[in-house]
Amino acid sequence: MKPGAFIISLDLELYWGMRDKRRIEDYGANLLGARNALPQMLHAFDEHGVKSTIAAVGLLFFDRKDTMIAALPAAKPSYTNKHLSPYTDHIERVGENELTDPYHFGASLIRSIQEHPAHEVGCHTFSHYYCLEKGQTEAQFEADLQAAREAAATFGIDLRSFVFPRNQYNANYLSICRTHGITAYRGNEEGWLYAARNGEDEGLVRRAFRLLDTWIDLSGPNCHSFPDAMDGLPFNIPSSRFLRPWNSRWSALEGLRLRRITRAMDHAARSGKIFHLWWHPHNFGMNLDRNLDFLKQVLAHFSSLREMHGFRSMTMGEVAREALTEHGT
Repeated sequence: MKPGAFIISLDLELYWGMRDKRRIEDYGANLLGARNALPQMLHAFDEHGVKSTIAAVGLLFFDRKDTMIAALPAAKPSYTNKHLSPYTDHIERVGENELTDPYHFGASLIRSIQEHPAHEVGCHTFSHYYCLEKGQTEAQFEADLQAAREAAATFGIDLRSFVFPRNQYNANYLSICRTHGITAYRGNEEGWLYAARNGEDEGLVRRAFRLLDTWIDLSGPNCHSFPDAMDGLPFNIPSSRFLRPWNSRWSALEGLRLRRITRAMDHAARSGKIFHLWWHPHNFGMNLDRNLDFLKQVLAHFSSLREMHGFRSMTMGEVAREALTEHGT
């Protein structure tokens, strides 16, 4: 049995991931905090020998509005709900550059990730594209994905790993991902709690049960077997757990939250499986010290499992390459 693996993926999106839900005035502090949180996360990862896949929205690969506008795809998503598209009216409100508008530009963040070569920059689509929302098409998704790849290429980055925004996994789009060089994607946890749905079909009951699953084992460890090359590209590297941020309302339950994660990590290390933890850098934007302290406890637990069981830290891209190598591809 080969050793298990600890996967971390981060969804880097700043305001592009919440433009249809929250105003900058209400959430701006978290977004600005993400700029401070990401370098500290990377430093903590490096201290513990942990790798990560950071899936970035393509619109963040710019530091000026004129270059951003020039890179927009010709085919734009025709969502039935027009508020979901950044091109309807939101793009007009973007500032002139990253210095004056730190909510919509992220070129400096991409460069900071590149200063830590153990980590992988992945794709979170170009426009935070919603793959299950009504009205959009496969052709529009392909145009969006191509725009993301071209934006990343200006940094010398060849996108290989993919994360569906809002976890709106769409099997119909996997062949498009494969055509454009994607070798791995983050699928959803198994079970009804985490089945992919669009925003219209999401309900409060599922959200409530997912919240409870943070502390109480409702869905199991959600550890997964390594992909097999016979499964075909791109390989599914499913999520195991969302790392929720510290919240004063639930502070008395922090021990349960940590135990829920570390027990699943134990299971993966002992059974030779994958445990895949994910979150957004802006989740650490507020209460940064408390969130970093919790993260460091998780990373320290990984270090102990590496010593005891040979537990490995891998990027999503590395998992895909290993599967292909084992098959002689």
